[in-house]
Amino acid sequence: MSSRPLVLRDLPSEERPRERMARHGAAVLSHAELLAILLRTGTREESAVHLASRILSECRSLHNLVDMSVEELTRIKGIGTAKALQIKAGIELGQRLSRSSIQERPVVRSPKDAADYMMEQLRYLKKEHFVCLFLDTKNRIIAEETLSVGTLNASLVHPREVFRAAIKCSSASVICVHNHPSGNPAPSPEDIQLTRRLVEAGELVGIDVLDHIVIGDLQYVSLKEQGLM
Repeated sequence: MSSRPLVLRDLPSEERPRERMARHGAAVLSHAELLAILLRTGTREESAVHLASRILSECRSLHNLVDMSVEELTRIKGIGTAKALQIKAGIELGQRLSRSSIQERPVVRSPKDAADYMMEQLRYLKKEHFVCLFLDTKNRIIAEETLSVGTLNASLVHPREVFRAAIKCSSASVICVHNHPSGNPAPSPEDIQLTRRLVEAGELVGIDVLDHIVIGDLQYVSLKEQGLM
């Protein structure tokens, strides 16, 4: 009987965290499975997944795991210095990414902030581009997506596309932005109609449409400021 440590490949392929992550994405994995990928191997008595589950059980929460030092981790049965360092390295990368993401997210405090953010990207385009800025609860931009290119009308921009994208990135609110290639940002009747449809849909799904901004050539119009939404 072999006495080598149990590794992830000893599990059936459909149960291996790496294979599940490759097939379905990281979001479907449990905390223990993600930790098992960092550990890579288990012990002679238990697989990496079982070891990860026990670590989390002994720590009682992810927050406690984050706070543990290398020395504290190595007191857990099955965790040597190498595994402790792997865990701490993974945690540190996650923390650096979080700090970097928060610092780099632009904050939208006014229609001008959103217009300035999109002006250079949209002002020279020869076709209308409809872009959504997705914001978190502190009005930081967490994502943006171009949802249509061409003449703006209700058939090209549907509320379900806007809010599907908003839900996908866990957005608290949305600012819609599109350009007028003519350079004149005056909103058309179609712009106003679409905005009102989006506001109504946002009320149903619980995601606020904060504004719809039309970009011209170094000019913009906020439908919110104009009382048109």
